[in-house]
Amino acid sequence: MERAQPFSSDLHAVYAQQRDAFRADPYPSWDLRADRLQRLLALLRDGETRICEAIDSDFGQRAHAETQALELVPSLSALRHALRHGQGWMRTRRASPGIWFRPAGARVLPQPLGVVGIIAPWNYPLYLAVGPLASALAAGNRAMLKLSEYAPGFASLFGELVRERFDPDELAVFSGGAEQAAAFSSLPLDHLLFTGSTAVGRQVMSAASARLVPVTLELGGKSPAVLAPGADLRLAARRIVYGKLVNAGQTCVAPDHVYVPRAQLQAFAEECVKAAREMYPQGLLSPDYCSIIDTRHYLRLGSMLEQAREAGVALQPLFEGEQAQDTRHRLAPALLLDPPSRLQAMQEEIFGPLLPLLSYDCTDEVIARINEQPRPLALYWFDEDAARIERMLRTTHSGGVTLNDTLMHVAQDELPFGGVGPSGMGHYHGRWGFDTFSKLKPVLTQRRLAGTTLVRPPYGKTFARLIAVMKRWA
Repeated sequence: MERAQPFSSDLHAVYAQQRDAFRADPYPSWDLRADRLQRLLALLRDGETRICEAIDSDFGQRAHAETQALELVPSLSALRHALRHGQGWMRTRRASPGIWFRPAGARVLPQPLGVVGIIAPWNYPLYLAVGPLASALAAGNRAMLKLSEYAPGFASLFGELVRERFDPDELAVFSGGAEQAAAFSSLPLDHLLFTGSTAVGRQVMSAASARLVPVTLELGGKSPAVLAPGADLRLAARRIVYGKLVNAGQTCVAPDHVYVPRAQLQAFAEECVKAAREMYPQGLLSPDYCSIIDTRHYLRLGSMLEQAREAGVALQPLFEGEQAQDTRHRLAPALLLDPPSRLQAMQEEIFGPLLPLLSYDCTDEVIARINEQPRPLALYWFDEDAARIERMLRTTHSGGVTLNDTLMHVAQDELPFGGVGPSGMGHYHGRWGFDTFSKLKPVLTQRRLAGTTLVRPPYGKTFARLIAVMKRWA
């Protein structure tokens, strides 16, 4: 596609372009929205190899298969889901007026917000950009996308691919550092979606609040996994270890720690070792094992591990051999057996391949411990007892739950994705994303003859009798 306007790296200039273009076409047809989604779909299909190579290079090592499974396929799925259902989401939604307002008519009109901003992180730079974009474009918006400076190769490539297919007044990509991110958060956008850490989320929300920009925050937290009594240890170990080691634990919904019945702690640890070595038989040298993104995070995780060692915590390596300094920042995964709560690994989101195992005596104790902590982005519960599962679901809060597995609720286009409390606010994915990026405008149509004329001044006996009836039936 030939671009109608040259691209400017100036945030305010591009914002002005998009704002003016939206005002000229405030309610784009489904055909135009679908065309934008199709162009993004084609961008991913045609650029797949280059995208995988760029992300691999940014991490130091990330298998193309991992990028395909965790980023490319969910991105394609989100776009195709929007293409299948978006025209239906656009339709006016019927509503029923209150009995005292009949024969008025009521409806809800989903209306594009205008110019929306998306700030995507480095850990899943493709999916956490395209997922929100699918929702924003299906809803008829113009979009400005800020990619992470910690994944510069991908950011540069994705910006290039977008500029080949989109006018900057439709979709524009930026990839500057902290200064540009702060300026981006301060734009008078119609909505801002941020994915990243809780600490940065507070800064983004503060900047947006100065202009009363509504925000969706997808943050993180310490997402627990729980083995209920009688859970299949082997099954749970394989699914929890997968959720923890994929992308080397650099996943906002990765299981952060695991509650295990006290008598089964050692047996579960042994199953985790077996699972890790089956998935990564070459250990750190496995081509499927991902690097830590950069030196800063590599050293942070090493410090967590060293602090646990100095505190006398029993450590169980998941790979064979010793950890050595690695130029690709590959960090050997390890279990921390019953670490004390004062340790850094128990106070902060780990965001890496270290997994504390915490023993417990009864599930009521686990629920109480979960509820004492900030509400997490995800909760994973391994159990076959329906009554116990239902009790857990009703007495704990988390952004989302997967039963008898990890991570998988995030990949569902028919489920909302979002945090609660410190782990975020708002939802997207599928129709929930469409609604997030839309104004659901209520419309009431009053008829020529309307009962509401009976409750206007001057108030008299008729009004008094009518109000008495209304109070009984309200």
